[in-house]
Amino acid sequence: MQSICKMRPLLFASISSAATGLSPRRISAVAVPTPLVHGVQSLSRRVPASIRRKPSCPALSSRVSACHHFEGQGTMMDVPLPSSGEIHVICGPMFAGKTTALLRRLQAESSSGRNVAIIKSEKDNRYGLDSIVTHDGLRMPCWALPDLSTFRAMLGIEAYDKVDVIGIDEAQFFEDLRDFCCKAADHDGKTIIVAGLDGDYRRCSFGSVLDIIPLADSVTKLTARCELCGKQAFFTLRKTAEQQTELIGGADVYMPVCRHHYVSGQVVIEAARLVLESQKTTLILSFRHLLTQFSSS
Repeated sequence: MQSICKMRPLLFASISSAATGLSPRRISAVAVPTPLVHGVQSLSRRVPASIRRKPSCPALSSRVSACHHFEGQGTMMDVPLPSSGEIHVICGPMFAGKTTALLRRLQAESSSGRNVAIIKSEKDNRYGLDSIVTHDGLRMPCWALPDLSTFRAMLGIEAYDKVDVIGIDEAQFFEDLRDFCCKAADHDGKTIIVAGLDGDYRRCSFGSVLDIIPLADSVTKLTARCELCGKQAFFTLRKTAEQQTELIGGADVYMPVCRHHYVSGQVVIEAARLVLESQKTTLILSFRHLLTQFSSS
C-alpha cells in the first residue's frame, strides 16, 4: 500500500507528460496547482504584493497591469482594483425634505474632515444661483451648472481631485446624471449623494434619477404630508393648468398629496383646464367677431 502511495506523484507526472508532450522533469516548472489534493492554487500567490496593494489615493487609475511569469515568459493581465466611491440616492415628491436631508448629510461629511462640494441645476433659480436653500431656510453655497460634465473643468482638476463628497440637488434636471455618477464613483473614488424627484406631476419618471437606482449603494424614499388630509404624501400635484414637464415653482404651483387626493385633484385640475380652454376659445371668437364688425363699419 505504501509503495502505491509513493507511485501516485510519478503516475500523475507520467500521465501529464503524455498529455502535454512535456518531460516529467519539466512538469515541476509549469504552473501546476499545488498542493494537488486541493486542485486549485490561488492566482494571487503569483502576483507580487506590491502590485496587489490598493493605491492610497482613490483618484488613481482603478486598473493596473500585472505580469505573471510562466516558464520564464511574461503575460500581461489587467487586475481590477476596488474603488472606494459610493452613490446614495434621496428621492420622493416635492416638500418631502430631500434637499434638507442632502444638506444635513453634507454637513456631517464636512464635520468629519472630508472635502465637500455641492451642485445644482442652473434651471433652479428660485433662491438665486449661488446657494441652495431649503423650504425651512437651511442654506449652503453651491455650483449652479447647465450639466454635470462641466463640473471638473469649472472647479479645476487639482481642486476636483481633493473633493471627497459631491452633492447633487434637483438631480432630475441633469441629463448626464448617470454618466457623471458612474465616472465619479467608479473611477474617481468620490462619494456621490443625489437628491431629486423620482416622478413628475403626472407620476411618470422624471429625468435620469431612476436610471441611477441600479448603480446606488443606498436609496432613501422620503414622503411628505398630504396638504389636504395630512396622510403620507407620495405624489406631487400641480395646481395650475400648464402641461410642460419642467415648470419651476414652489407652493404656488405644487402641493404634496396622498393617492386619493391625487386622483381627485387631477379630475378637478383637468376640469378647470377645460373650462379655461373653453373660456379662452370664447374670448378669441368674440375678439374676432369684434374685429370683423369694426373692419366692416
